[in-house]
Amino acid sequence: MSEKEFPQVINRLRTTFRSGKTLPEEFRREQLSNLLSLVKDNEQLIIDAVYKDLRKPKFEAVLSEIEMCRNELYCAIDNFSSWMKPEYVSKHLAVKLDDCFVRREPLGVVLIIGAWNYPFQLILIPLIGAIAAGNCVIVKPSEVSAATESLIAELIPKYLSQDCYTVVCGGAEETKALLENRFDHIFYTGSQAVARSILQAASIHLTPVTLELGGKCPCLIYGRVNIAAAARRLVWSKFFNTGQSCVAPDYVLCTRDVRDALLPFLRETLEEFYSKEPQTNLDLGRIVTDRHWTRLMDLLHKSRGKVVLGGESHQEEKYIAPTVLVDVEEDDVLMEEEIFGPILPILTVESLEEGIDFINRKEKPLALYVFSEESSVVNTVMEKTSSGGFCSNDGMVHMTLPTLPFGGVGASGWGSYHGRWTFETFSHRRACMLRGWALERLNVLRYPPYTDNNLSLLCWTASAKKSWPSCSVM
Repeated sequence: MSEKEFPQVINRLRTTFRSGKTLPEEFRREQLSNLLSLVKDNEQLIIDAVYKDLRKPKFEAVLSEIEMCRNELYCAIDNFSSWMKPEYVSKHLAVKLDDCFVRREPLGVVLIIGAWNYPFQLILIPLIGAIAAGNCVIVKPSEVSAATESLIAELIPKYLSQDCYTVVCGGAEETKALLENRFDHIFYTGSQAVARSILQAASIHLTPVTLELGGKCPCLIYGRVNIAAAARRLVWSKFFNTGQSCVAPDYVLCTRDVRDALLPFLRETLEEFYSKEPQTNLDLGRIVTDRHWTRLMDLLHKSRGKVVLGGESHQEEKYIAPTVLVDVEEDDVLMEEEIFGPILPILTVESLEEGIDFINRKEKPLALYVFSEESSVVNTVMEKTSSGGFCSNDGMVHMTLPTLPFGGVGASGWGSYHGRWTFETFSHRRACMLRGWALERLNVLRYPPYTDNNLSLLCWTASAKKSWPSCSVM
């Protein structure tokens, strides 16, 4: 599809939306069922595509790309009928005989722009909610994960209505051209730099946006801790997908004693998970492109920290070993931006308060992790910090639960999704009041000529609590 065709395609989808085709529950259910069939019928093709893009192991591909999408589909299919129903609200005396409710309505034609690190999941999960909410959708997969992009472009027209859902492929120029058009919502997953350009484009049409970004997710380890279990959970969540996860622990904060106790277990765990020769291990993926590999290696070479585990690399294979550094300072190059790779710096703090202050000096992260057996430590960190998500004694698993909203705060993102939250993101909550002609005699209270007595009575009828005093009249 050429850039010149974008306006025609968007207009075609808008015409379809205005026809009401996507509104019936039966149509939405059929499309969601078709999407479930897409996932089930093509599981091996999906595994092969993400392997080609990221050398992602089958285990990780099934868990993060396929199973998460299946769970989201089951959640939507089982529940979206109830999500569609009017939500009746409480009323005061003045509207006691009226029907007052919130009606969820689709936004219209929406744009979903995916990311390369989970190239299948990050397109399908927002698409599920957009379909359940009754929208027409244009999806733009990441061109960086080219094999998955091609597969999505091939499969979606086979399984979903082509009148309602379209795939656009291409790079930055195609995305820029696409954003010149008006959408009713833009859902973007990716970097903060690109998010700024999307906001600028959206502002021209006053288009609302959802931004699923990232940031430097801290892992604070403090107090009594099961060090062996902490090491295993930290290594798994950090090096899953070769560290290319927006919710991966980006750095560790702990005391020197905890660090010294943790390092031997990290070494042992890395060898257990990926063997003593991780470059030949099939359970460790690769960096997505040469450009991303070079960026990571530049960070590693410029860092003043001391590499104590890993550090090996191979450019032709786009391989970087799981790497741990110590003696990293707050102003180190590794602390300037999200690492997004298999490099884990460990910084030391002297107290819990110092760790919390360190976190609060930074932009609010997409996720914050605290490892401690002491509930007082966990609760203190939770109450005195802000982040998109929070998880104690593990990493990343909070994002697998469809009933929890997933999203950032501040620089780590705007809006949330997963489960019903995706449906809400792609819905307009319309305030509705259905009035009849009864009790017109009461309406004289609000009609001119105005009197103090009428004002006092009107305030009383509109009071949320009948025990409240009436409005005072000056």
